[in-house]
Amino acid sequence: MYTNVTPEIKLESLQLLREYQHNRTDAVRNHLVKLNFGLVRKEAHHWVNQCTENYDDLLQVGCLGLIRAIERFDLSKGHAFSSFAIPYIRGEIQHYLRDKGCSFRLPRRWQTLRYQAASVTREFQQKYNRPPTHSEVAAALEISASEWQEIQLAFQNRELLSLDLPVGDAEEGSTCLGELVPDPQYRSFQLAQEDQIRLQLALVQLEKRTREILEFVFLHDLTQKEVAERLDISVVTVSRRVKKGLDSLKKLMVGPEN
Repeated sequence: MYTNVTPEIKLESLQLLREYQHNRTDAVRNHLVKLNFGLVRKEAHHWVNQCTENYDDLLQVGCLGLIRAIERFDLSKGHAFSSFAIPYIRGEIQHYLRDKGCSFRLPRRWQTLRYQAASVTREFQQKYNRPPTHSEVAAALEISASEWQEIQLAFQNRELLSLDLPVGDAEEGSTCLGELVPDPQYRSFQLAQEDQIRLQLALVQLEKRTREILEFVFLHDLTQKEVAERLDISVVTVSRRVKKGLDSLKKLMVGPEN
């Protein structure tokens, strides 16, 4: 459960952040992560109730956001570290869920029944020393056998398969799923991945402040006003930087030959 950030933790964090600005060692950074881990637990606890991802996985992803916040925190701006770090933690978790999460949601009733079925199966195994049949599980859940089979099938098929998944006998030579199930949109998907890589390479070439503003606006979903307050600059400056940054990204991604 989330533990509130006490004044003592805030003071110690402030001292460590000041030290980290002058001496960026892993030991100081790790101590900061440990002190502020409650911020990660709070966000992970919020999101685990809205998705099917593992709580521990969300904690690890949230810690990446916390580390990024530590790396980018500027004491001279006068912001509270917890307020500064939460958007990074939340943004990291949201992007993880967007990229790794299930592409569709199953009915909450089905999710509840599946959790109940796990308990039924354990109790049945302990009592009869064998796993229950589908009909026995359905009877215990007070649903039809056909609905239970439908629930099982839905959970089995909820995870997407990669089109690069190898298929076939290794001795006879395997092929990938994408070749067996041709899709004209697969090439578009590959191109999108290539564009993402090119975008990442272009971002690192931008001036630091412009890159930070673009990341706040487009990666962390902050408004231009929120970015201006966080960086202690005007909204007009943020708007100009966004326009300039997008123009620069277009030129970098298109290349001089075009």
